[in-house]
Amino acid sequence: MTNSVGDLTEADVILLIGSNTTTAHPVIAMQLNQALRRGMKLIVVDPRRTTLARKADIHLQIRGGTDIALLKGLARVVADENLQDDGFIRDRTEDYEEMLAGLGEMTVEEYAATCGVDPEDLAAAARLYAGSDHGAIAYCLGVTQHSHGTDNVRCIANLAMMTGHIGRPGTGVNPLRGANNVQGCCDMGGLVNVLPGYQPVESDEARARYEEAWGVELSPVVGKTLTEMIDAANEGSLKAMYIMGENPMMSDPDGNHVRSGLENLEFLVAQDIFLTETAQLADVVLPGATFAEKDGTFTNTERRVQRVRQAIEPLGEARPDWMILRDVANLMGARWDYDSPKDIMDEVNSLVPQYGGASYERLEACGLQWPCPDADHPGTRILHMENFICGKGKMKDVSFREADELPDEEYPFVFNTGRHLMHFHTGSMSRRSRGLDALDPEPLVDLNPEDARRLGVAEGELIRVTSRRGEITAKAMLTVRTAPGTAFLPFHYVEAAANLLTNSARDPVCKIPELKVCAVRIEKV
Repeated sequence: MTNSVGDLTEADVILLIGSNTTTAHPVIAMQLNQALRRGMKLIVVDPRRTTLARKADIHLQIRGGTDIALLKGLARVVADENLQDDGFIRDRTEDYEEMLAGLGEMTVEEYAATCGVDPEDLAAAARLYAGSDHGAIAYCLGVTQHSHGTDNVRCIANLAMMTGHIGRPGTGVNPLRGANNVQGCCDMGGLVNVLPGYQPVESDEARARYEEAWGVELSPVVGKTLTEMIDAANEGSLKAMYIMGENPMMSDPDGNHVRSGLENLEFLVAQDIFLTETAQLADVVLPGATFAEKDGTFTNTERRVQRVRQAIEPLGEARPDWMILRDVANLMGARWDYDSPKDIMDEVNSLVPQYGGASYERLEACGLQWPCPDADHPGTRILHMENFICGKGKMKDVSFREADELPDEEYPFVFNTGRHLMHFHTGSMSRRSRGLDALDPEPLVDLNPEDARRLGVAEGELIRVTSRRGEITAKAMLTVRTAPGTAFLPFHYVEAAANLLTNSARDPVCKIPELKVCAVRIEKV
């Protein structure tokens, strides 16, 4: 996030796109609800009529996968009605004219027709956001999990920069991270193309710094993402995998393809706190400790580094992840001498510029938001207040393209997946909670009543949902939350695993798969 979670409540207007915040980020949703009661305006862009969409001043119920058309339509209104911030554009951005030219000759009405919304609502949303003193954009996986997710985010950045809604309280571009400590994992180099601190692996200078600290030679080759690893496993070019705290059998697209890849490996290690669906396929399972059984740090969605303190001793044979990794590495010939998570954090402080001042000593008192480069730095609540890290903000024109797989005569419905409030991700923890599972015990496919009548399906009856990759059977829930011609199923339930259906087509830049749009057929069982 460029800003802090608390900043969202200081906004006059929030443009919330691709986020069912009530179910995926309930603590943030609570703060948004408080801000709404104080008079904040809300624009929701979502193909579903979510709880926040029903409370919004404007709900743009777009056709799935058309975010670029929607965002370019908003930019078209801003430009046509002279709502842009000329001073911010002049002083702090570049390539604005190129981006503007990329809007082409399309009218607001044509952009609105492409994404299936009312042009008057589209124009009103643009005026509301651009005309506010403090306008913020927040988004989540509904923006990124597309074959053009990178371009979606670029359009969001364009809109924020052309209106000057960057670098001030109550503004910014604010991605709501999809899982606990995703931010921290990325910060520590858990991406295929960077070292800790987002230093490119292809940079000789960056590698030299870490090679000197670690006493090893580092590869300059960008690695494979998880979905690319699964492809390589199916092809036989990848022989072994070590999967830690991840359950791709439930969370990755095209579940049958995932299973065949994992089963084709010569050796699979799973390190987790439960025997997940992925761990059940492993040759070796290493039991990790839960958050309550270990010390360490998490970094949350607002870049806040926070201490986690051990409350109980690890149960059974479980051990903290860092300890397992240290011992495995040393058995393979390394000489890692870490005795505690603090030793590791001391190394992080010395090597990762953004974390230079986020020491255990300071974190004992409170969390710190990076960049926090030294011991005297207070942390950074808002990024880009005076300058962008790269100098000037780079606007970029992007072209609209449809989702990889659209409905047709054989598969006439658009299928979408996401979360329910009572469960978390693949359900490996929350579905073991009898209380939570009692509140949300079974998979239900959201189906619009119009479609249900046409299919002869009544509330609670079994339906079969089939894509080009697999099929599931579950009960139907008739609801107007879901638009006609679409269906929704959360991905928490192994007995009706939504990701047996989803498409593994990927964004060409960041390689994120298109989990939010695929074509399915629905039949009454």
